[in-house]
Amino acid sequence: MAALPPVLYSESDIAERVARLAKVLAALPSPPQVAAPVLVGAFVFAADLMRALARKGVPLETEMLWLRSYGNARTGSAISVLAAPSEHVRGKHVLLLDGVLDKGHTMLRAIALLREAGAATITTVVAVDKHHPDAAAVADYALYTGVHDFIVGYGMDDAGLYRSLPYIGKVEP
Repeated sequence: MAALPPVLYSESDIAERVARLAKVLAALPSPPQVAAPVLVGAFVFAADLMRALARKGVPLETEMLWLRSYGNARTGSAISVLAAPSEHVRGKHVLLLDGVLDKGHTMLRAIALLREAGAATITTVVAVDKHHPDAAAVADYALYTGVHDFIVGYGMDDAGLYRSLPYIGKVEP
């Protein structure tokens, strides 16, 4: 059995940051009404953040998006839409959630889909925004920024591996 990836961000640090972020999002002038996690990478982060928001008095409806950009590679490719948002988001304040924002193309595609479905507002939140200088998008909120490693865990994977790790780890090239 191969060694697990080294810890970049611990489970306890992630939990603290999620709680702080929930406090900020709950205090927005127009708090979110619907969470729109991008599958598959955002499901762990989305579950944690949605529970933290519920503790702050902001229970959210859920509208899953399923977009695929990596497949089994470490570099993004064409974005496939496997499940688009329904009109359920029409007129609502949507919290768009993803695990990692690398170049931003998945985020831009998800925003376009939510706008087409009629979302009133879209607030983007990711676990990690890499802040690439040539990124097409930047998240409104992120637990961590400026990470340059290839990361796994906390819902994110490397060709299907390590998604279930409770921490964010880095994978060597």
